[in-house]
Amino acid sequence: MKLFGSFTSPFVRHCRIALMQSGLDWEMAELDIHTSKDPGTPTLRVPFLEDGALTLTDSTPIVKHVREKAGQEFITDVKDLDRYCLANTLLDSAINLFLLERSGLDLNENVYTRRQQKRVDLILHELNSAPIPAVGAFGDADYRVAVGVAWGQFRNRFSIEGHSNLVRLLELAGEDAAFVATAPPA
Repeated sequence: MKLFGSFTSPFVRHCRIALMQSGLDWEMAELDIHTSKDPGTPTLRVPFLEDGALTLTDSTPIVKHVREKAGQEFITDVKDLDRYCLANTLLDSAINLFLLERSGLDLNENVYTRRQQKRVDLILHELNSAPIPAVGAFGDADYRVAVGVAWGQFRNRFSIEGHSNLVRLLELAGEDAAFVATAPPA
């Protein structure tokens, strides 16, 4: 298996965690989607995975494929799936704001970007209300929230001050070998 992506992408990070935990043979090909003339994916984003004749173009089916190929479970509880999806929406909004700001857009002068920031704030509040997993008992919803929150801190996109459950989730993730090993380069 070959995973294409960047070391700073939270979506790639979650795939790397699943792959590290799988025991399967895999390699990572670093790819800067913004400078590549032909990234090899119709979505023009990372991650994407090649596993023989199978190509997957989104982190969710990649993590699901890896988990199932390794004989592990992907998300089976609907509440966990909802939390996972909330974390995806958090990341989509925060990453869009990050890229728009990098392109020079004043985020406060635009109705769309103000709504995206409000979405980030509301989702952080909602994710903070979820129960904390036990040490060593992270599921894919927990990992998706943790990589999302960690990315937000890494890129200074939002604060989790006052969100004690999210702070604790990151502390627990800091005890997880795969989470630590996949941290973005400083």
